[in-house]
Parts: sequence; C-alpha cells; structure tokens
Amino acid sequence: MAIPTPTPPPAPTNARPLRRWSIGLNVGVQLLLVFALFGVANYLSYRHNQQRDLTPSKDHTLSESTTNYLHKLGKDVDITLIFSRDSELMPDMRALVEEYRRAKPARIHVEELDPARDLERAEQLKLTQNIALQSNGILVGANNRTRFIREEEIVIKGMEGTRVRPSLDFRGEDALTSAIIGLLEGEVRRFHFIVGKGMASGKDFGPAFVELVALGTQQNFEVVPLNLTEVDKIPEDSSGVILGGPKYDLTEQDLTMLNNFWQGKRGALLVLLDPNGETPKLREFLRSNGVNPRNDRVLFAESTSAGPKKQFSVQTVFLPGSPISQPFADTASSFSGQTQSLDLRPDSQEVRQQHIEVTPLATAAPRYWGETNYLQELPVIDGDDTPPPVYIAASVERGHVSDER
Repeated sequence: MAIPTPTPPPAPTNARPLRRWSIGLNVGVQLLLVFALFGVANYLSYRHNQQRDLTPSKDHTLSESTTNYLHKLGKDVDITLIFSRDSELMPDMRALVEEYRRAKPARIHVEELDPARDLERAEQLKLTQNIALQSNGILVGANNRTRFIREEEIVIKGMEGTRVRPSLDFRGEDALTSAIIGLLEGEVRRFHFIVGKGMASGKDFGPAFVELVALGTQQNFEVVPLNLTEVDKIPEDSSGVILGGPKYDLTEQDLTMLNNFWQGKRGALLVLLDPNGETPKLREFLRSNGVNPRNDRVLFAESTSAGPKKQFSVQTVFLPGSPISQPFADTASSFSGQTQSLDLRPDSQEVRQQHIEVTPLATAAPRYWGETNYLQELPVIDGDDTPPPVYIAASVERGHVSDER
C-alpha cells in the first residue's frame, strides 16, 4: 500500500512586521493626540483660568469695591510680604497678595522677604524705609511713600476662644486696600505733640511720643513736638493736637489756643489723661465738651487665700457705636497702670447747645468698677463708686454730625 507524501506547510509571510508597524503608528498617533490635547488644555487654563475660594469667610476673595479700585490703578504699587517662612499666616498672606497682583498685574508688583534668612535685604529695607522690622507685616510702597502694616493690624484677636485656640479676625484686605489708597491719594498729615507740662521735654520726649512717631511711620503721618509757651496759636498745618498725659495744668493762654483750634473747621484733639496729674483747668475744658474725668481709679479687688488682691490693669472691650472703635468691637485689650473712669454727659444743656455728640469707645470688663477709696487695701464697691458699665474712652464730635450735609 502506498503511503501519501505529506503536504508541506505554507511559506511564512511578512504579516508580523506589518502588524508591528501599524501598532506603533497607532500608538504614535495616540501620543500626538494626548500631547495636543494637553497643550490646548494648558493654553486655555492659562488664558481663562479661574480660582475658587473655599474658606468659609472668603478671606482670599477680594471685594468688588477693592477689585474695581485696583482695575483703575494708574500708578505702580510695590507689595513686600515680610513674614518668616514658618509663620502660620504665611500661606494666607501669600494668597491674599497674589489676589492683588492678579487684579492688576501691570501695576502691582509682589515680593517676599524672610527677614531671618535674607539678612542683607532686611538691613537694606531698615535703612532705606526707616522701619524696625521687629514683627511680621506687609510693606507697601506707592507714590514715593511707604506704609508698613504690622501683623497686629491684619489679624485681630477677639475676646472669644481660649489661650490655645484664640478667636482671630482676618482683616488683611481692609488693611492693605486702606494703605494703598492712603499712599496714592492722601497727603502726609502732621500732628503736634504738646511738650512740657510734665509730659516730655528736651531730647527725652517719653515713651508716648516715641510710640506715636513709630506709628506715624507705619500709618503715613508725622508727629512733631510743640511747646505752647513758644507760640501764640496752633500752627495752621496741624491736623490734630495730642496731649499725652499732662501732669501739670494748662495756662489760660494754653487753653485759649486749644479752644480756638478745637472750634475751627478741622480741629481735632487727642487727650490721654494721667489720673495722677493736677489738671483742673484741662478737666473743666473736657467737662464743657461732655466728658468729665472722675476722681477714682478703675480696679478689681477680691479677697483670696493669699490675701487681698487689687488689680489696676484694666481689661477692656471696644464698643461698636463709633466708626473709630467699630473695627475692634469685642477685641480684647488692656490698659496698664492706673485708669480713671469717665462720666459722659451727652444730654447736658451745655453740650446740646454746642451741637456736640459724645460716644463711648471702650468700657472696662464687667468685674471692674470705679473706686474712689482706691488706696484701701481691699476696697469694696459702695454708693460713692461707679458700677459697671465703666467707660474709659470716648469720642467727642462737634457740629451737626447727624446731618447729611
């Protein structure tokens, strides 16, 4: 029987190289499409990018009024963020100033400085801008002037919360926008600080004068000393007069100059009282304008296991009734040393005839009272004392302040 010859297998073809080439081409096309889509998405995100502020209080979103003002900027504004890198506020501050830069990138220039690491740049700023850099803050430069906003103006600690977790109010936009407007539109105001009267003399002007000068550097105003015995009237370029805790009384001529200045269209006085000063004429001047300083001391006293405890340092609360104190409403503060209470008389006939409005600015914490027998070892509140609320700061506005005109 014959055995059939097996049929040989078909010869191999070139299918495998063709298949590999097609797969490679397909992958290449897909990669090109991916890169093209990535490029288009990147271009669109750059030209039409949007950000969302996810913080509950919208701390990183500028208000419409601020944004509109920045869009109209006609001059350059330099913002230098002076914060240590390990500061808890650094991320929030960086986000805030970046929003300003994004609103007007052609005019607003942002820079960051860590004074602990960039010592050379920090020393240069100290010399050129005359700032101490003793705390974190924002340096704003515009219109050939500068303003340094301290961290305490940006974040204000409130009464609520604990020592470990304090209540904080972030007011970065308010402070920064106000500084920009002041530098671009406002003139440098001059305030005269009365020297003599046991307050300051010679080269040693005292801590109040030094602090006000430093504050003026930050807030765009200047403080210059003025001795009332050397002039016959308050200078016309004065935006305000400051009496920083006089120990001795004013003369009749001094009071005449102050009263003439106060009766002017733009007269402004800041009076810081020294409860131990002998100033009956000054107190009479204040009383005629609705504020009568009492002959007492604001204190808190109690009996403890260690003996009587008497505290003169007053914990205070700012009140929301005035535009001066409203931004600090419910903010914790302290008046060190001794403080006297104020008897406010907004409804007296004399005050009404002068069209004067008296508004309390700050009150002592509820546990304090105005004590007349403050020299006792353990004073107790009685009928001659002032019970809460005890006012320790007030504003006086003269004129038709309630009239829209």
